[in-house]
Amino acid sequence: MASESLQSALIIEIPEAEPAVQRHRERLDANAPLGIPAHITVLAPFMPPDTIDTAVLTQIEQLFADLTRFRFRLDRTDWFGEQVLWLAPRDPAPFRALTQRVYRAFPAFPPFEGRHDDVVPHLTIGHGHPLNELRTAEDAVQAHLPIEASVAAITLMTERYAGGHWAKTATFPLSAPTSPAAADGKTAGKIN
Repeated sequence: MASESLQSALIIEIPEAEPAVQRHRERLDANAPLGIPAHITVLAPFMPPDTIDTAVLTQIEQLFADLTRFRFRLDRTDWFGEQVLWLAPRDPAPFRALTQRVYRAFPAFPPFEGRHDDVVPHLTIGHGHPLNELRTAEDAVQAHLPIEASVAAITLMTERYAGGHWAKTATFPLSAPTSPAAADGKTAGKIN
């Protein structure tokens, strides 16, 4: 297929959630078997991979370079209708701010192609499966809550072939906190 059909995404990987969600995502989230880890999306879809050159990578790096790492907590499950089960961060504001920051820098790529008026930060556990399977996964995941995690970097994922495997293409680190309060997420609102 033509490379124009390939996609990319900017995500926050959440390895701390993998013990709770990995086995469920492998069965219930079509993205997991494609190589996409447990994550909260910053911006997807992003630009086609063949248009991401050194200048774009530098622009993304500069976009995140002055942002401070922050901690967060996934403390509950939630739903989009009865089709999508997900984990919710207690405070979605820092994630929304990251999305807005990227969208302002790359206005040709609105979050989720502009399909949603409100972009809700979330970690998908499963979608498009029978409700009883999703509810069973929800019960199992809730036993692991809350999940304490941190955002230390943003990952660029790119699709290798249409409908196929995704790979980590680049990682953009956030700045180390300068104080203990920053490390605890108390300055996470500093994202512009």
